[in-house]
Amino acid sequence: MRPVNLSVRDEQLRELMDDPDCDPVRLDATLRRFHLVNRLISGWDQVYRTRLRPALLDLERPARVLDLGSGGGDVVTRLAQLAARDGLPVEWTGADPDPRAHEAAQKTQNDRKPRIGDRQPPRVRFLCADAGALLEQGESFDVVLSNHVLHHLDAPGLLDFTESSRQLCTGTVLHSDIARGRLAYGLFAVGITPLAPGTFLRTDGLRSIRRSYQPEELATALAEGWTVTSPAPFRLIAEAPGHG
Repeated sequence: MRPVNLSVRDEQLRELMDDPDCDPVRLDATLRRFHLVNRLISGWDQVYRTRLRPALLDLERPARVLDLGSGGGDVVTRLAQLAARDGLPVEWTGADPDPRAHEAAQKTQNDRKPRIGDRQPPRVRFLCADAGALLEQGESFDVVLSNHVLHHLDAPGLLDFTESSRQLCTGTVLHSDIARGRLAYGLFAVGITPLAPGTFLRTDGLRSIRRSYQPEELATALAEGWTVTSPAPFRLIAEAPGHG
């Protein structure tokens, strides 16, 4: 097998699940299994503790938070659970323009049942919409975030997505993604194997890493006003104040 070149971003790769004609059964399994994958690799619990919770506390009022490109809804649902445990009043919205992802997110939420002793699980509003549609509807949020969206976009799409997210936001925008690297690629290739059968997780995950940025690349690709940091191994966060 020819070695994979990770020194440059491979913008030509396309993930299987981005194909509108991909296997719907494997796609649904992939979206539903994201909650395990993201808990393991995305680091949102740490981001919540260090960045999101302080921002919500500073408001001293009920907050509105939007997850753009929310996929199967696992990240925004997890953040809603963490905020509920802290007693923070937050209205959570997950938005994704792909009707397949929207359906999976709603189905997953409807299937969730509280365990014995748990409070009623927090509800998340899921919309089949992109940032442009939300702007047209006059929506506004205190925090806008995304997970694993940036690497899917070409250069014009990246600038449009990140600028639209700032227009939707009155507070802080946080876009989290993978940091491309050989160690990340190797560890994911091995670690994802038990979760991969019947899904696109392994193929698309490895393609995602090859499409992803390194910190200096993302900083260069973004417009002025963005700060790019690495909050955890193999992770990037692009952060900016909102324009809303």
